[in-house]
Amino acid sequence: MVVFYRILLGIDSITAPVVVFFFMWGLSDGTVSDFNIGIWLMLLGGGGGVLGGGVYLKSIGHPRPAIGVLLLLAIPATLMFLFFAVLMIAQPRWN
Repeated sequence: MVVFYRILLGIDSITAPVVVFFFMWGLSDGTVSDFNIGIWLMLLGGGGGVLGGGVYLKSIGHPRPAIGVLLLLAIPATLMFLFFAVLMIAQPRWN
């Protein structure tokens, strides 16, 4: 159980800074504006909340709910990674 928690924490610890990176990039080129700042704040808050919530739940002795919370971010991140890995390996023709 501890190993699974650490794997999920590692995936989430890689995913959260990626979201922050794209947010900062969007701020620098102007694609993050007052029109879509609400979406970005929900993404940033959700990523930080999942990561912080998982660590908090594990620290107070609730490993199973911590794993459940960490899965909320780890599953979509892993699926996106696998999707892009397949795209890079298979090099499909989209025409």
